[in-house]
Amino acid sequence: MPICHRLHFKELCYTEFITQGGFFDMQERVLFGTYTKKTSQGIYQGTLDTTAKTLTNDGLLAATQNPTYLALSAKDRLYSVDKEDNDGGVAAWQLNGKTANKLNAVIAPGTPPAYVAVDEARQLVYSANYHKGTAEVLKIAADGALELVDQVQHSGSGPRPEQTESHIHYTDLTPDNRLAVVDLGADKVYVYNVSDAGKLSQQSVLTMEPGFGPRHLVFSPDGQFAFLAGELSSQIASLRYNATDGSFEQLGIVKTIPADYTDHNGAAAIRMSHDGQFLYVSNRGYNSIAVFAVAADGSLTLIQQISTEGDFPRDFDLDPTEEFVVVVNQNTDNATLYARDITSGKLSLVQKDILVPEGVCVRF
Repeated sequence: MPICHRLHFKELCYTEFITQGGFFDMQERVLFGTYTKKTSQGIYQGTLDTTAKTLTNDGLLAATQNPTYLALSAKDRLYSVDKEDNDGGVAAWQLNGKTANKLNAVIAPGTPPAYVAVDEARQLVYSANYHKGTAEVLKIAADGALELVDQVQHSGSGPRPEQTESHIHYTDLTPDNRLAVVDLGADKVYVYNVSDAGKLSQQSVLTMEPGFGPRHLVFSPDGQFAFLAGELSSQIASLRYNATDGSFEQLGIVKTIPADYTDHNGAAAIRMSHDGQFLYVSNRGYNSIAVFAVAADGSLTLIQQISTEGDFPRDFDLDPTEEFVVVVNQNTDNATLYARDITSGKLSLVQKDILVPEGVCVRF
């Protein structure tokens, strides 16, 4: 059974080609991060069969508390949000087929972070702690274990009830290998320079309109534009990124939900196709994935709203072929599989009601 490993934009894709009677079934590994407040026991592993167009949950990969966000490295190491009693941090795992061996965890008093990302070039891991308002940098040792090497503390607030203090929700790389830090509580996006040793120094800051509530960020493939999901405002801001000085310029804003929708909604995950032509964002409340066409100037046009077939879709991901999308619904314990038309960018429902307990993260 030959196994093919390949890198696809910072994340490891795992593909098995199984020969049966002269035909090839392509099976892609997918990992699910969860809360463990009810029935979930940790990190789950599933399989997307792109020939049969089916998604299965193959069971528990690692028993751990509240692994709400996951990041994969090129060496098939998994870095996850981790909780131990009343403390939280980031755990390192070595994946080996259907098992995961815990290498170590960097834990501190207080709540766990909300986001984890891998820096392959400098062998670092970044985490964003929503409740503490901190961004952490951890060094990856030769064996994959982690060590804390830097931390920055943010401050600030906004006009909405969720913005009484700094809430960092995202820490990930810019196209030129700086670190973008998104602060939902302060309505700001910071850019830091990162030394080889993992030390941070602030380069720039973008201030959004009060109450925008920035959550996650995604860059266009050419690095010229970025798209910022506003959780609290249910909006997406188009930004121009200047690699010369590491700064952002706001270009425009669009809504992620219909103008006449008045119930509570929070924009959550945001993804972009690798051709840069389509943008996707999940809506928690309106319970949809909104699909946008991206123009050459970075402007967005809504082309589809499709139901997630469940409640509270906190995360989703495009598979390595970009012909499928998988979303998890936190409150209804289910995942949904869509086929994606590469030409039009639109999604069509393929499979629903796949059991994923308290699912909040999807990683191929």
